[in-house]
This record gives sequence, C-alpha cells and structure tokens, in this order.
Amino acid sequence: MAGPLQGIVVLDLSRILAGPWATQVLADYGAEVLKIEHPQGGDDTRKWGPPYLRDAAGRDTAESAYYLSANRGKRSLAIDFSRPEGQELLRGLAAQADVLVENFKVGGLARHGLGYADLAPVNPRLVYLSISAFGQDGPDAAKPGYDAMIQGMGGLMSLTGVPDGEPGAGPQKVGVAVADLMCGMYAVSAIIAALFERERSGRGQYIDLSLLDTQVAWLANQGLNYLVTGSPPRRQGTAHPNIVPYQAFATADGHLMLAVGNDGQFQRFCAAAGAPGLAADPRFATNRDRVAHRAELVPVVSQLLRGRGTQEWLATLERAQVPCGPINDLAQVFAEPQVRHRQMRLDLPHPTAGNAPGVRNPVRFARTQIEYERAPPPLGADTAGELRARLRLDDAALADLVARGVIA
Repeated sequence: MAGPLQGIVVLDLSRILAGPWATQVLADYGAEVLKIEHPQGGDDTRKWGPPYLRDAAGRDTAESAYYLSANRGKRSLAIDFSRPEGQELLRGLAAQADVLVENFKVGGLARHGLGYADLAPVNPRLVYLSISAFGQDGPDAAKPGYDAMIQGMGGLMSLTGVPDGEPGAGPQKVGVAVADLMCGMYAVSAIIAALFERERSGRGQYIDLSLLDTQVAWLANQGLNYLVTGSPPRRQGTAHPNIVPYQAFATADGHLMLAVGNDGQFQRFCAAAGAPGLAADPRFATNRDRVAHRAELVPVVSQLLRGRGTQEWLATLERAQVPCGPINDLAQVFAEPQVRHRQMRLDLPHPTAGNAPGVRNPVRFARTQIEYERAPPPLGADTAGELRARLRLDDAALADLVARGVIA
C-alpha cells in the first residue's frame, strides 16, 4: 500500500526550510506535493551553496545540498503568481487541493488574492497553514525573521554553549536550524489534525504557526525549570540541568557522552568504574543529591573516565547497562552499523546527476510504507505536465503562458 496520506494534494508555496521540511514529510507520507516556485530562481535554497550536487562529470548542478535536504518527493511548478494569469492558475490548483502551506510575510499572499479569505470560498475544505517568524498578529507580526535570530530571541541560545567563567564561554546556536525544523514538524501535526477534524466537520480551516511560538513551546523542561523557580536556567555546556552525571567527558584518547538517567544506573556506573563507594556517598546517593553536589561529583567522574580509552569505556558501560555513546562526526554517523542497518541513507534517481543522496524519514509504517521515488525536482520540471493534467490546459495555452513569462 502507498503512504497513509495517499490522495491528499498539497500546494507548497513555502521556501527555505520550515515550510519545505513540513511538506517533505507530507510527501514522504504519501501526499502529492506541488512545489510552487517563481520561474526566475525558485526557492532561495537552490543557490545556498556550496556544496552543490554534482553530475557525472563533476560539475555542479543547479541544486545545492541545502535544497536537497528538504524537497524530496515533490513536483516543481514554476509559476509567477505576481501576475494575474499566475494568480488564476493558483486559484484553479487551490480549488482542487486539500492543503496549502505558505511562509510569505504576513499578508503577502492576500495582496495577490491568494489569502485564506480569498481561497476558502472557492474551496471550503482547504486546510491553509501560514508559517511566519512571529505570527499573524502582535507587535512583531510584520517583521521578518530567520532561524538563528529566533534561537536567540526564543531563549535557546541562552541555554546552549560553554558556561560563564569557562574558556570559550558564551551563547551558541545549535548546529542545525532547529527552530525551523521544529516549526516544520509542528506544521505536519497541525495539518494532519486539521485533516482529521475535516472528516467530522467537512470544513477546512486556517492555521497560524510562528517560529517564535514554536521555539518557546519546545523549551520543554527548561521552560518549566524557569516557570517553576523564577530563575532563568544558565548554559551548562553538554551537561543536563536536571540529571547528574549526564554530559560529555574526556577519556584517555577522546570523548564520550555519559547519560546516567537514574540511581540504579549510577550505582552500576560506579561499580564498572571501580569506585563502588561513590554511589554510597550521601552526597551522591540520589539524583537530587547529585544535582545539588554537581560541582563535587563531576570532577571525580571526569578523573575516572580519563583512565581508559573511549572504546574500552563504551564496551565496559554497555555490559553494565549504563547509557553512553560516542560523539561522532557525520562520516562516523553514516558509517555506524546501526545507521547502515536501518538504511538511513537514500539514493534517488536525478535527471542531471544520476543519483541524489538523501536521508530517509525515521518513521516506519507497518502497512502503509513510505515509498521513496522522487529526488528533489529541478526548477519547473513538472509545470507543463501538472497544469495539463489538473487544469486541462492544452499545448497552445501552455506555450502562450511560457512566452509571456507566467510559467517556466
């Protein structure tokens, strides 16, 4: 069977990452995703390189690695909807669609007659999701915003980085655009929830989703640490604010991540490390005690772990059932036996490069399996075919639109 969203048609008017990430997941789940791009250049991320995908001769193609990361499974339609003719094409497509995703500035599509208020009368079952930096209302609604500034404004950077007073101290952003990515994941769940509700009501609805709201929402335990105590949490490097010992440690020849999650695991760690008396010390007997006496315990654990190499520790602690793991670079990640067994790397046919690499969706459905067939499309690759099939445009009409620069 095809994916669980088979038959759902999505108009993707989003660019960069948050929206495209959401629509890529919907495509993975079986939806037909029509990526609407401007004929001149398309999605900005197509040019966000190097690196670029290369063809068999080693030449750069038109698709950057960044673009490839978020556009698998889609069809690209190059339509200039700043033009009345392009707007009419999109209204025709929206009349047949189930979902529309956009991330223009607030009110941007409404100025082209493509806002929710414009399209809902044409298609009352349409689920219309707008992603913006700050939401559709409020004092900052009209401002633009990107992931890194949202990580800062939304508190994540205050929690990430080396603690004050230590070498290299200062706020850091996360190494991937997590505000965008989490916004994309919230978008997926919101869209699926709205489609589920539509089965009862028969009606679509408008969804307002912002990067800042998303970032604040997924502060999770750290957000509640502040709300419960009134004290903002501070940067702790790799350390966990509520569990000790739970951080990266140096070994004799590298590093590992130790993740002791409960008192039993701490007792087993101490025994495996040759220091069973440490677990009986009243300062460290429970997690509450260990958090209170973090400053005394961490140097002791650090000294113990420096006594052996990383691989020896990993083997020893695995036998003791103490959670720990290596700190891999990405070459090591994709070489991990478990990652290889789970076939997380994809290679999909690409018209100019032969194959395009990708990373598979982590969800595994038992019956409605995900089918990986389409590499991220070249700009406008599907314009003529989709307009012919969906809007019944003939060759003459398509040629006229091309000649006038409405489509490509």
